[in-house]
Amino acid sequence: MTQQIFNSAIELIDAANNEDPNIESSDGKDWSKEGLYSRRMSDMLQRYLPDSDDAVKLAVHAQHIQRWKSPRSDFPMDRKGYHQWRTALYTFHADTAGKYLEQAGYDAAFIDRVKLAIGKKSLKTNTDTQTLEDVAALVFIEHYMQAFVDKHPEYEEEKWLLIVVRTLKKMTANAHQFSLEGHITLPEPLIPLIQKAVASL
Repeated sequence: MTQQIFNSAIELIDAANNEDPNIESSDGKDWSKEGLYSRRMSDMLQRYLPDSDDAVKLAVHAQHIQRWKSPRSDFPMDRKGYHQWRTALYTFHADTAGKYLEQAGYDAAFIDRVKLAIGKKSLKTNTDTQTLEDVAALVFIEHYMQAFVDKHPEYEEEKWLLIVVRTLKKMTANAHQFSLEGHITLPEPLIPLIQKAVASL
């Protein structure tokens, strides 16, 4: 029964993410942007912490659920607006995931646990939240960091170092070790920068 509820929750989350009008190509196939991100998050969790329980698996899978419905453009285009958007996103994702978990048949205590992680609550004290943060950072490094760098050729190395250090500071020492021991594909041109950032921590 537990497996059936879990499978149902995954199907609901995937269906919700597959409504994303934004399309990305990967491995010769077109994906909804958030559907692909969700798949990459779950794949990374399986590689990083394969013994994670269902609450962590669902939190990781639903982290960006229907992100396109809360666009950055809805908030002022300054630093304060960016932080307002991020805070609103955490709540939006947690509440949206909670709705689908309830629909799948999970009880309130389980749903609250998943929402706590997705909402980025109690980062320093809640293992689920930190695990999600580790996985998100690993996925960013492997799949999105190079594209982010390519989009900002105007940034100096010092600024990139700051961005990489900020990403690494969100991660645990275990995640640092995992990333540097060949378990993820590091973007080749950025390896010296990543190593320099790790050394500066």
